[in-house]
Amino acid sequence: MTTFKDLAIRRRSHRKFEERVIEQEKIDSILQTVLMAPAGKRANEWQFYVVTDKETSLKLSECKQFGAAFVKEAPLNIVVTADTSKSDVWIEDCAIAAIYLQLAAEDLGLGSCWSQVRCRESQTEGVMAEDYIKKLLNIPDGFAVECIISIGYPADERKPYDLEKLPYEKIMVIR
Repeated sequence: MTTFKDLAIRRRSHRKFEERVIEQEKIDSILQTVLMAPAGKRANEWQFYVVTDKETSLKLSECKQFGAAFVKEAPLNIVVTADTSKSDVWIEDCAIAAIYLQLAAEDLGLGSCWSQVRCRESQTEGVMAEDYIKKLLNIPDGFAVECIISIGYPADERKPYDLEKLPYEKIMVIR
């Protein structure tokens, strides 16, 4: 049995994926897991757009100038959004849900990478990446887009975290 710590040590960002379809059972497991993510006052304001279509993934990868090119290579992209009228902590709730997606993927032997969307400009001057994606996926008004989580079988190898090299100086102990 894998412990949470083992999962955290192994989970690294992967931006290169094998051309291999993810089994539907694994997709279902990831989606079931994300629905268990905590949300403030259990508002469950998040909503997930699951993209497996290559053409749509290519268009998603063009949502901003930098930091989304790998999206087109992923066999699975999950766009994390929220109904902002349901909670004032939707950003935090979406971030928690996004990491649940990544950890669930890692647990199943898949790699993932987060592409930030909120507060990022698109490739078109004056257009935000969020607006580009909302139009592309027909996301309703009142919803905001936090990020895209790209998932697939990793085509690159990333070493697990070296526990000796963690930035322990970032931990302040008050006694």
